[in-house]
Amino acid sequence: MKCATHESAIDTYRRDNDYSLQVNRWLLKSIGAWPESSMKYSVTRNILKTVLRLTCHLLIAFTVVPSMLYIIFEEKDFRLRLKAVGPFSHCLMGGINYCSLLHHGSHIRRSIEHMENDWRMAKREHDREVMLRNARIGRTIAGVCALIMQGGILSYNLARGMSPIIEVIGNETVAFGRLPCPSFNMIVDTRFSPVYEVVLVFQFLSIIVVNNVTIGGCGLTAVFAMHACGQLNMVMLRLHELVNEKREFLSRMETVIRQICFVELVGCTFNLCMLGYYTITELHEESANTIISYIMVLISMMFNIFIFCFFGELVMDQCKKVGEAAYMTNWYYLPRKTVFALILIILRSRITVKITAAKVFHMSIATFGVVMQKDSLAYIAPYINSL
Repeated sequence: MKCATHESAIDTYRRDNDYSLQVNRWLLKSIGAWPESSMKYSVTRNILKTVLRLTCHLLIAFTVVPSMLYIIFEEKDFRLRLKAVGPFSHCLMGGINYCSLLHHGSHIRRSIEHMENDWRMAKREHDREVMLRNARIGRTIAGVCALIMQGGILSYNLARGMSPIIEVIGNETVAFGRLPCPSFNMIVDTRFSPVYEVVLVFQFLSIIVVNNVTIGGCGLTAVFAMHACGQLNMVMLRLHELVNEKREFLSRMETVIRQICFVELVGCTFNLCMLGYYTITELHEESANTIISYIMVLISMMFNIFIFCFFGELVMDQCKKVGEAAYMTNWYYLPRKTVFALILIILRSRITVKITAAKVFHMSIATFGVVMQKDSLAYIAPYINSL
């Protein structure tokens, strides 16, 4: 009977842990970035995973390299160069973050193992409910990120693919295919069939990989941050069980995502500026579906930055609340040694763990406000007022 109960408990915590990580596991496994021990699977499985990673790298390079050559060597019009920089930078950001996810695979795996251990240690039903509630929020946000990012970027690509370039050559009007990311045409002309269709398909696959990388980074941030908040909530309920493991988990989480945060903050800020520029300068030139796709991508980029900043603020506030909870206890009824222990907890909680972008910017709501007000949208105000 005890053995059956033990097996049931193991199944329960594993099911709960899988539930919290399911969306991220689906996304990251599709690009070979889900961290797993190489000893866990056969040689064939590890070879297939290596091939998948190499394929993802090649798909990203297939889009990034020709776009870079086009911007540097082929296109002479400065305005058209600026127009090509936006899609190019998005793919380049995805490539950098993909390398970052693979590089920090061991840290991510240890964080996942730490989460599994936390689920196993949650013996009380109340603790499990708190963790499940936070896991549900993290899972939902990861799903919303996937919907907004994939929907916005793919709609932009569809709009570009369905809007051919019309040029008059002599007495003939010729329609050229338009790619989501411009390609270098001095070696192979991608404007005509069937080369255009082949390149378009490969660019779509590349964009899907890049989107999965971005969504995976957002999803891991959401799940890890919400799990940490759940653990800190439990700490506030049981201060006498406070240990260093929770802070180690937060520090490891910050190490994993600080590079991703930096790339996303700088890259999305730049892309917001470019998208605002595209929307204003081409308001009367492009078709309505292209303008709408610009706006959708603009919203998805803003949401992307907000997710990182929101969870940075959430983790920082939750760390402070541990000290507040210790201060608000009826400490004057406690023994002197326990009071001294509470003082140490209060002092330690003042040094909050902050999610940073490469240790340069703190990811917080204030940072999001600065990005929105000063760096991304303020410069288009004169244009809007003049319309």
